[in-house]
Amino acid sequence: MTTKDTLIIRLYPGRAPGSENWTQQESVIMMPAWFGRVALNVTDPTLTVFSPKPGKANGTAVVICPGGGFVGLSIENEGSRVADWLTARGITCFMLKYRLIACPGGDPGAAFDGLSLEERAEAAARAVPLAHADALTAMRYVRSHAADYGIDPARIGMLGFSAGGTLTASVAFVHDAASRPDFVAPIYLAYDWVMQAAVPADAAPMFLAAASDDELGLGPHSVRLYTDWIDAGKSAELHMYARGRHGFAMRKQQLPADGWIERFWEWLMPERSRPERSRPFRS
Repeated sequence: MTTKDTLIIRLYPGRAPGSENWTQQESVIMMPAWFGRVALNVTDPTLTVFSPKPGKANGTAVVICPGGGFVGLSIENEGSRVADWLTARGITCFMLKYRLIACPGGDPGAAFDGLSLEERAEAAARAVPLAHADALTAMRYVRSHAADYGIDPARIGMLGFSAGGTLTASVAFVHDAASRPDFVAPIYLAYDWVMQAAVPADAAPMFLAAASDDELGLGPHSVRLYTDWIDAGKSAELHMYARGRHGFAMRKQQLPADGWIERFWEWLMPERSRPERSRPFRS
């Protein structure tokens, strides 16, 4: 299915494996509290392709995983706006809509009301393995179709926010050769929700960003993941902002956290932002 500027790819030819009996109906609503459109009740995972203008592509690709506590997807603030910024600089983007917990009331903000972070984790645990399978399938799709999009198959990474950051870190830990990301960027993730194993021998270089005043208390989660990567002898860069709260993504708050995406660009594409620097991952 195509729109004027995008292409939408279904990840599975039929019902997604493991959720064949799900009956919830996907919808997209506007949520000012989430700073834009939010997708609910995703049962049919897709990739929305955002391509740079002709002649602009630089061969790098990013699979973007919006967040939303596995009950919604912030597809605008943590999805399309991120893709627009990156495609303007030549990066081909694939926004992943992954499977979510059912939200029959249509209010993802109320789904976890009154629950502790531990109780939220128990609820989200039902969706994490399925979302992880979707993310791995997305990585395999992009790599196997790299030539179709003018992408270097050794320059495909993943960028995720909140629950999407949890998903990104899960892929960094657990993948095969075909789904291995060449770089990862979990932004204000919930580390306790990650599908963890030992830091793999082929661990990708990692960029992290979070805020110390994250109202969900997730700032230290990024520090822990950074420390695990460094202790394993892997490449990592962490930006911990004093202010920014949770879900800053593409919001403009007139704070240093607003510039996280410029820092990500400098880390990912140093040969363009600072020609004397080398790339942080294999080429």
